[in-house]
Amino acid sequence: MQLLLALVCGGYAVGAALNWGSKEVAAIMGDFGLSAAGILAAVSCYSYARAIDSRERPAWLLFAFSSLMGATGNAVWGWYEVILGESVPKLSLADFAYLCFAPPAIVGLLVLAKRPVTRAGWVCLGLDSWLIAGSLFTLSWSVALAQAARSAQTGDPDGVPRAALSLAYPLLDIALVSMVLVLHFRRSENNRSAVNTAIAALALTVLSDALFTSPLLSAEYQSGQLLDAGWFAGSLLLAYAPWGAKRAHPGPESAGRPRPERVHSRPITGSLPALTPYLAAAVCTLGILWNVVDARKVDRTVVFTGCTVVLALVIRQGIMLLDNIALTQELAQKENHFRSLVQGSSDVIMIAAPTGTLRYVSPAAAGVYGREAEELVGTELATLIHPDDLGRVVHEVRRFLAAPPAEEPTTRIECRFKSGGGDWLNVESTVNRHQGGLILNSRDVTERVRLQAQLQYSAEHDPLTDLPNRALFTRRVRQALTGRRAGDHSTAVLFIDLDGFKAVNDTIGHQAGDELLIEAARRLQDSVRAGDTAARLGGDEFAALILGDGNRDRSAREYQVREIADRLRTTLSQPYRIGGSEVRVAASIGVAFADQGITPSDLMRNADLAMYRAKAGGKDRVELYAPQMKAELVRKAELAGRLRTALHEGEFALLHQPVVSLATGEISAVVAQARWRSAQGILFTPAEFLRVAEYSEGGSGPAGPETLSGFAGGSPARVAELGRWLLEEAVEQAADRHRAGHDVPVAVRMTAQRLLDGAMPLGSVEALLTRYGLPSGALVLELAVSDPRVPFDDLERRLTGLHRLGVGIALDGFGSGYAAISALRRLPVDMLKLDRGLVEGVVESARLHKITAGLLRIANDLGMQSVADGVDLPEQVTALRAMGCTHGQGMAFSGPLDEYRLRRALVRGTFPVPGGAAQPALAGGSPGGSMAIRRGSHNETPVPPT
Repeated sequence: MQLLLALVCGGYAVGAALNWGSKEVAAIMGDFGLSAAGILAAVSCYSYARAIDSRERPAWLLFAFSSLMGATGNAVWGWYEVILGESVPKLSLADFAYLCFAPPAIVGLLVLAKRPVTRAGWVCLGLDSWLIAGSLFTLSWSVALAQAARSAQTGDPDGVPRAALSLAYPLLDIALVSMVLVLHFRRSENNRSAVNTAIAALALTVLSDALFTSPLLSAEYQSGQLLDAGWFAGSLLLAYAPWGAKRAHPGPESAGRPRPERVHSRPITGSLPALTPYLAAAVCTLGILWNVVDARKVDRTVVFTGCTVVLALVIRQGIMLLDNIALTQELAQKENHFRSLVQGSSDVIMIAAPTGTLRYVSPAAAGVYGREAEELVGTELATLIHPDDLGRVVHEVRRFLAAPPAEEPTTRIECRFKSGGGDWLNVESTVNRHQGGLILNSRDVTERVRLQAQLQYSAEHDPLTDLPNRALFTRRVRQALTGRRAGDHSTAVLFIDLDGFKAVNDTIGHQAGDELLIEAARRLQDSVRAGDTAARLGGDEFAALILGDGNRDRSAREYQVREIADRLRTTLSQPYRIGGSEVRVAASIGVAFADQGITPSDLMRNADLAMYRAKAGGKDRVELYAPQMKAELVRKAELAGRLRTALHEGEFALLHQPVVSLATGEISAVVAQARWRSAQGILFTPAEFLRVAEYSEGGSGPAGPETLSGFAGGSPARVAELGRWLLEEAVEQAADRHRAGHDVPVAVRMTAQRLLDGAMPLGSVEALLTRYGLPSGALVLELAVSDPRVPFDDLERRLTGLHRLGVGIALDGFGSGYAAISALRRLPVDMLKLDRGLVEGVVESARLHKITAGLLRIANDLGMQSVADGVDLPEQVTALRAMGCTHGQGMAFSGPLDEYRLRRALVRGTFPVPGGAAQPALAGGSPGGSMAIRRGSHNETPVPPT
């Protein structure tokens, strides 16, 4: 647009200079060309005024009307010269249109001007306007206007109108020039591009008018001359002004950018530059001197006007003097305020030159840095910053100074600063620009940095052992796999679990357990290399990251890491001195190597799997991860997921194993055992599916071979549900058998923990017996008391209540539990059931033979019947019968039977007893026959088998 404007105006000026080639073309371009330019300016200003919605709309409407008046005057002029071919009359409609050009423009400029906010501001505005207008009037009167006024006194009838017209043009131009100059110094900040362009257009028009009214050109002027180029350019500039304003408006993309702060001038002293009054006086003096040089007496008009200009100048200077005094006082007050703020601030304020030299340092430096402010002034800022931080600080400062101030007015830098005592303080500085240099507002944040470091350390380390925790260990594993060691596949992760730690907590207390963990952590930290990482993952689980040495020989690296793991296992398994006593635990360690492409989570999971394989393999050992471990994990996960819905889908089956009299071979009772038949047709024993259940719920203890006690590691809700199903199914089938004439008691195994956790209330057992019509004495609960923490008072009350219902109580696993003697002394037990571990070695081991014989003697002395669990060989039957055991359960007689096979066995009634007829049993209950429970003392009550 600007280039097109320049080309059009330049083309018009060249044509005018060449007189357009003919008088006719010159007349057309000088009249109708100027009229067309005026119409274009009027249309442009009017369109812009309708498009905006602000206080500037009236100004642009006035500019449009002013341009329209100029275009009308030129059109009338062309009508006479071009259309009629006549000279333009001295007084015509064109003169009226030209006179109407200046007043709307003057009012429009006043609308655009920034309005004063005080009364003194309005006075100064009037004085400034008169200083400009009066000085210009004095000069114009001396040069030309006085001659025009004298011509009106010649007596010519047409002289007065012509003189008035000759005076009107320059006076209006003087007023317009005054408004242009005033507006130049008082223009509003809005749409500055449009206002500047409009001012330039009107100034160019006024200049052309002044040249036209001068005596040198007015007599010889003809349309189409070079003077018309000034009017043409002024009209086009006014037409372009709105477009320049639209282009200067901020777009949506820059709407959110911060604008540079503007310095607002005072309403009085900022109205005009300080030289404006003196320039006005100089112009007025020039007008008076013109009369003197022309050898004419001084005109009264000039004298009067000059006196008013001088008076306005004196008043204006007086106002400026008062305003300067007020400004000086305000400045002194602000300086005192600033000095108080700087000196009283706890932050250190420093001003650095562009070279980095400190020019000013606030007094707070003595309290913050331990150095006097005078000592720091003149010091190079770089010498006070820690060498390790200097490069980063210099880079940030250079980047900040290169950024646009509007986009980044400040920046923040944190570095270490040298104190007077030689220490390094952590300093945070807010940096601003200042005359090419910097202003730094600094504060000591050493305590904050120390606290952050402490919090970071606490977040990444175990509070008990001070070893790295799981989060920090995982990050270091990630760094080992992704950093410069990414291609080193000899890096290994060790997962370590302390075997037997739970027993330490349970027996000697948690305080002793914490002391053991602290000592184990110290041993682990001392055993790893300097570059390796030892960590505590939680509880009694530890881990170690063994960084690789670049060895590509996998077997050699495995041997080396296994040697490290064995050394750790040996170190951690050494006795611990806790509270004056010696405590022993073992360590199970799993090892996994960083194979190509492995992630940190997968590597740690592999080490965890290897560690659990080490625990399952007997504990106190080292196990290396193998891919089949993951496959087994997937298989167990699938099996565990299937196990969750097996009970609801009827996949559990109930089998019964006969309990046989060792004297006669008769079936005395049956033991209920659960089996799970999976969708693939596999029949899982309790030992198998309970291990899966423990895995699926995060348990770690091994399940018993044929009990539900191991299921305690699983979900309590699922344990209770399975236990209820087992009891109800056993009672229901036993009732059916009783109705069929098979009066054989059924035994159901149950842990003491389950009996006390509310999952088996007294009313539910009684309700089951009543619902299915099972007679008293036909149900036996085999109780497993393996946890020394079981409250015997609560257990005794619960068992006494069940005993009153006619439920028999058998002590299961006798000979292996923690609380066998206490159970015998306090609980209403009817029967003792020997542990399978004793029965398995009773023939081969003389020691076990003596232990078993002693236990059986205790049972017989208490008048209880005894049952040997796991009797699988004929030799065991003979030995147990000789020791006085009354009943046996195992593969020597029969395995678990389904309901059909069980009833066939009950019809048959007996199993062959190895070794022929039995010897007479020791004193106790009846050696044969049914195991119906008799009431009375313990010595008189026979124990029903289970």
